[in-house]
Amino acid sequence: MVSKRIFANVLGLLFLCLVLSSSVFAQVAGGSISGTVTDASGAVVPNAQVTVLNTATGVMRTLVTNDSGFYNAPNLLPGPYQVKTSASGFATMVERLELTVGAEAVVNVQLKAGEVTEVVQIGGGASVIEQASSTLSAAVQGKTIRELPLNGRDWTMLATLEPNVHTVDTQVTVPLGQTDRANRGWGTQLTVGGARPQQNNYRLDGITINDYSGSGPGNTLGAALGVEAIQEYSVVTANPSGEYGRTSGGVFNAITRSGTNSFHGSAYEFMRNSKLDARNFFDGASAPPFKRNQFGFSAGGPIRKDRTFIFGDYEGLRESLSATNLLLFRRAPRASATSRAAK
Repeated sequence: MVSKRIFANVLGLLFLCLVLSSSVFAQVAGGSISGTVTDASGAVVPNAQVTVLNTATGVMRTLVTNDSGFYNAPNLLPGPYQVKTSASGFATMVERLELTVGAEAVVNVQLKAGEVTEVVQIGGGASVIEQASSTLSAAVQGKTIRELPLNGRDWTMLATLEPNVHTVDTQVTVPLGQTDRANRGWGTQLTVGGARPQQNNYRLDGITINDYSGSGPGNTLGAALGVEAIQEYSVVTANPSGEYGRTSGGVFNAITRSGTNSFHGSAYEFMRNSKLDARNFFDGASAPPFKRNQFGFSAGGPIRKDRTFIFGDYEGLRESLSATNLLLFRRAPRASATSRAAK
């Protein structure tokens, strides 16, 4: 009887740990909207109702300001948001903004005297100056990820668009037939602020996805697939906040796409072929054979409007690559007629 009770307590503790750990991951993967509500004189307005609405999914969160007029909506998915603030004796204020992954947007609201039914639209959005954190980061939007030409469609390569981020050439001189790439990992080697690539932390939906060597994720071709499934990601280049951890370099914080209230999808294929390549100096009559096909599809939509959504993506890669190897042989000197006669 005692053993059953201990077993049940252990299971309950494990379940509690899983729940708590998932909530911590969500804090890193998502963003937050916070601010202070005041009146025209600058005095704080407690008990004001603040409604944060994701206009793409219809998911709504209702908050009430505290005695200091402060509100905070954490763990928000990136996307377009509408912040509506109302209080007795004041006109309703509506502000729109675009929340990026990992961002801590500050939306301070100044209410004007009037009827609650009166609505004042504000289009300025959140402050472009980071007021809630000293972290230096930049976000790469999903449209940029999907539409910019990427060799191999490796979404981690777009991090080089940000200052202080550079690729590292891993093709060092090694004995013939050997390679050091397997020791360094197969993903893209990126240095942030001069740190080693193994010091970076790659996160997908709040979960670390570094490979076995501590480097970035990648297949045997050195690319991280799944561009269509990435909504956006941010690159933290300096002063990462405490919730990230496990890094002394940069933080690559990505989040996957989700369905919305409208159906959407795509089908794609990208091709590279040696028939379109030019011969180099050492090639023969034609360039060495090379074929690469990347193809797939994605689709998403609502299961239950404003409540439950679904999104899926498949991406395949088929590659056949060959190269020209030039071998030089030294011919033996030909014997002269005199030497032959002597023999």
